[in-house]
Amino acid sequence: MSAVTLLLEAATRGDPSAAAELLPLVYAELRKLAAARLARAQPGHTLDATALVHEAYLRLVAPVADAPGSTRFDGRGHFFAAAAEAMRRILVEQARRRVAAKRGGGAVRAEVDPDRVAAPAPDEELLALSEALDKLAAAHPEKAALVKLRYFTGLSADEAADALGISPSTADRHWAYARAWLKRAMGA
Repeated sequence: MSAVTLLLEAATRGDPSAAAELLPLVYAELRKLAAARLARAQPGHTLDATALVHEAYLRLVAPVADAPGSTRFDGRGHFFAAAAEAMRRILVEQARRRVAAKRGGGAVRAEVDPDRVAAPAPDEELLALSEALDKLAAAHPEKAALVKLRYFTGLSADEAADALGISPSTADRHWAYARAWLKRAMGA
Protein backbone atom coordinates (compact mmCIF):
# COMPACT_ATOMS: atom_id res chain seq x y z
CA MET A 1 0.00 0.00 0.00
CA SER A 2 1.20 3.49 -0.75
CA ALA A 3 1.81 6.05 1.96
CA VAL A 4 -1.18 8.05 0.67
CA THR A 5 -3.48 5.04 1.04
CA LEU A 6 -2.22 4.33 4.56
CA LEU A 7 -2.74 7.95 5.62
CA LEU A 8 -6.23 8.02 4.08
CA GLU A 9 -7.15 4.93 6.10
CA ALA A 10 -5.68 6.46 9.26
CA ALA A 11 -7.69 9.66 8.71
CA THR A 12 -10.85 7.60 8.23
CA ARG A 13 -10.20 5.89 11.56
CA GLY A 14 -9.95 9.30 13.23
CA ASP A 15 -6.18 9.81 13.49
CA PRO A 16 -5.84 13.62 13.76
CA SER A 17 -2.24 13.68 12.56
CA ALA A 18 -3.02 11.74 9.36
CA ALA A 19 -4.55 14.73 7.56
CA ALA A 20 -1.54 16.87 8.43
CA GLU A 21 0.83 14.20 7.09
CA LEU A 22 -1.29 13.64 3.97
CA LEU A 23 -1.20 17.20 2.67
CA PRO A 24 2.56 17.32 1.90
CA LEU A 25 2.31 14.01 0.02
CA VAL A 26 -0.52 15.06 -2.28
CA TYR A 27 -0.12 18.85 -2.38
CA ALA A 28 2.28 19.07 -5.32
CA GLU A 29 0.18 16.76 -7.46
CA LEU A 30 -3.09 18.49 -6.55
CA ARG A 31 -1.55 21.89 -7.28
CA LYS A 32 -0.28 20.67 -10.67
CA LEU A 33 -3.77 19.39 -11.52
CA ALA A 34 -5.42 22.63 -10.38
CA ALA A 35 -2.95 24.74 -12.36
CA ALA A 36 -3.63 22.69 -15.49
CA ARG A 37 -7.37 23.16 -15.04
CA LEU A 38 -7.12 26.90 -14.39
CA ALA A 39 -4.82 27.36 -17.39
CA ARG A 40 -7.84 26.53 -19.56
CA ALA A 41 -10.12 28.90 -17.63
CA GLN A 42 -11.01 32.42 -18.66
CA PRO A 43 -8.59 35.24 -17.84
CA GLY A 44 -9.35 37.21 -14.71
CA HIS A 45 -10.29 34.16 -12.69
CA THR A 46 -10.38 35.08 -9.00
CA LEU A 47 -9.10 31.67 -7.91
CA ASP A 48 -5.51 30.63 -8.35
CA ALA A 49 -4.24 27.05 -8.23
CA THR A 50 -3.19 27.34 -4.59
CA ALA A 51 -6.59 28.62 -3.46
CA LEU A 52 -8.38 25.93 -5.49
CA VAL A 53 -6.23 23.17 -3.96
CA HIS A 54 -6.73 24.50 -0.42
CA GLU A 55 -10.49 24.76 -0.83
CA ALA A 56 -10.74 21.28 -2.38
CA TYR A 57 -8.50 19.77 0.31
CA LEU A 58 -10.62 21.31 3.06
CA ARG A 59 -13.76 19.89 1.49
CA LEU A 60 -12.18 16.46 1.32
CA VAL A 61 -10.52 16.29 4.72
CA ALA A 62 -12.82 18.37 6.95
CA PRO A 63 -15.68 15.81 6.91
CA VAL A 64 -13.20 13.07 7.85
CA ALA A 65 -11.80 15.13 10.73
CA ASP A 66 -15.26 16.18 11.99
CA ALA A 67 -16.77 12.70 11.90
CA PRO A 68 -14.21 9.88 11.64
CA GLY A 69 -15.49 7.02 9.52
CA SER A 70 -18.02 9.21 7.69
CA THR A 71 -15.90 9.49 4.56
CA ARG A 72 -13.71 6.69 3.31
CA PHE A 73 -11.27 6.85 0.43
CA ASP A 74 -10.43 3.51 -1.14
CA GLY A 75 -6.90 4.39 -2.10
CA ARG A 76 -5.08 7.04 -4.02
CA GLY A 77 -7.25 6.83 -7.16
CA HIS A 78 -10.46 7.34 -5.21
CA PHE A 79 -8.94 10.29 -3.35
CA PHE A 80 -7.90 12.01 -6.59
CA ALA A 81 -11.31 11.30 -8.15
CA ALA A 82 -12.90 12.95 -5.11
CA ALA A 83 -10.46 15.86 -5.48
CA ALA A 84 -11.49 16.25 -9.13
CA GLU A 85 -15.14 16.37 -8.10
CA ALA A 86 -14.40 18.90 -5.35
CA MET A 87 -12.51 21.15 -7.80
CA ARG A 88 -15.35 20.89 -10.30
CA ARG A 89 -17.90 21.90 -7.69
CA ILE A 90 -15.81 24.84 -6.52
CA LEU A 91 -15.36 26.14 -10.08
CA VAL A 92 -19.07 25.65 -10.84
CA GLU A 93 -20.10 27.47 -7.63
CA GLN A 94 -17.79 30.35 -8.51
CA ALA A 95 -19.18 30.50 -12.06
CA ARG A 96 -22.74 30.53 -10.72
CA ARG A 97 -21.91 33.43 -8.40
CA ARG A 98 -20.38 35.43 -11.26
CA VAL A 99 -23.28 34.70 -13.62
CA ALA A 100 -25.83 35.60 -10.92
CA ALA A 101 -24.07 38.89 -10.21
CA LYS A 102 -23.96 39.59 -13.93
CA ARG A 103 -27.70 38.94 -14.32
CA GLY A 104 -29.00 41.28 -11.63
CA GLY A 105 -27.69 44.05 -9.48
CA GLY A 106 -30.39 46.58 -10.38
CA ALA A 107 -29.40 46.75 -14.03
CA VAL A 108 -31.93 48.22 -16.42
CA ARG A 109 -33.14 46.04 -19.27
CA ALA A 110 -32.13 47.32 -22.70
CA GLU A 111 -33.13 46.22 -26.16
CA VAL A 112 -30.33 44.43 -28.00
CA ASP A 113 -29.91 43.76 -31.68
CA PRO A 114 -30.07 39.93 -32.04
CA ASP A 115 -27.27 40.04 -34.62
CA ARG A 116 -24.92 41.54 -32.04
CA VAL A 117 -25.47 39.03 -29.22
CA ALA A 118 -22.20 37.59 -27.96
CA ALA A 119 -21.41 33.91 -27.67
CA PRO A 120 -21.95 32.31 -24.27
CA ALA A 121 -19.43 33.37 -21.67
CA PRO A 122 -17.00 30.74 -20.34
CA ASP A 123 -18.88 30.68 -17.02
CA GLU A 124 -22.10 29.80 -18.81
CA GLU A 125 -20.30 27.09 -20.78
CA LEU A 126 -18.91 25.64 -17.53
CA LEU A 127 -22.40 25.58 -16.02
CA ALA A 128 -23.79 23.87 -19.13
CA LEU A 129 -20.97 21.32 -19.02
CA SER A 130 -21.57 20.67 -15.34
CA GLU A 131 -25.28 20.10 -15.92
CA ALA A 132 -24.60 17.76 -18.84
CA LEU A 133 -21.93 15.96 -16.80
CA ASP A 134 -24.44 15.34 -13.99
CA LYS A 135 -26.79 13.75 -16.53
CA LEU A 136 -23.95 11.63 -17.93
CA ALA A 137 -23.05 10.52 -14.40
CA ALA A 138 -26.62 9.31 -13.85
CA ALA A 139 -26.45 7.12 -16.97
CA HIS A 140 -22.73 6.26 -17.10
CA PRO A 141 -20.92 6.97 -13.81
CA GLU A 142 -17.54 5.55 -14.87
CA LYS A 143 -17.49 7.63 -18.06
CA ALA A 144 -18.41 10.76 -16.09
CA ALA A 145 -15.67 10.03 -13.57
CA LEU A 146 -13.18 9.81 -16.44
CA VAL A 147 -14.30 13.19 -17.80
CA LYS A 148 -13.95 14.77 -14.37
CA LEU A 149 -10.44 13.43 -13.98
CA ARG A 150 -9.36 14.50 -17.45
CA TYR A 151 -11.14 17.85 -17.72
CA PHE A 152 -11.23 19.18 -14.17
CA THR A 153 -7.90 17.89 -12.89
CA GLY A 154 -5.99 17.69 -16.16
CA LEU A 155 -4.92 14.06 -15.85
CA SER A 156 -3.72 12.37 -19.01
CA ALA A 157 -5.69 9.43 -20.40
CA ASP A 158 -3.23 6.95 -18.89
CA GLU A 159 -3.22 8.70 -15.49
CA ALA A 160 -7.02 8.80 -15.39
CA ALA A 161 -7.22 5.14 -16.43
CA ASP A 162 -4.83 4.24 -13.62
CA ALA A 163 -6.81 6.29 -11.08
CA LEU A 164 -10.04 4.54 -12.11
CA GLY A 165 -8.45 1.10 -12.30
CA ILE A 166 -9.32 0.55 -15.97
CA SER A 167 -7.15 -0.19 -18.99
CA PRO A 168 -5.95 2.67 -21.21
CA SER A 169 -7.91 1.27 -24.16
CA THR A 170 -11.09 1.20 -22.08
CA ALA A 171 -10.37 4.78 -20.99
CA ASP A 172 -9.96 5.81 -24.64
CA ARG A 173 -13.32 4.23 -25.56
CA HIS A 174 -15.03 5.84 -22.55
CA TRP A 175 -13.46 9.20 -23.40
CA ALA A 176 -14.67 9.09 -27.04
CA TYR A 177 -18.17 8.10 -25.94
CA ALA A 178 -18.34 10.73 -23.19
CA ARG A 179 -17.13 13.52 -25.47
CA ALA A 180 -19.75 12.68 -28.10
CA TRP A 181 -22.47 12.31 -25.44
CA LEU A 182 -21.60 15.67 -23.83
CA LYS A 183 -21.43 17.44 -27.22
CA ARG A 184 -24.89 16.20 -28.05
CA ALA A 185 -26.26 17.03 -24.59
CA MET A 186 -24.84 20.56 -24.78
CA GLY A 187 -26.20 21.08 -28.29
CA ALA A 188 -22.77 21.65 -29.84
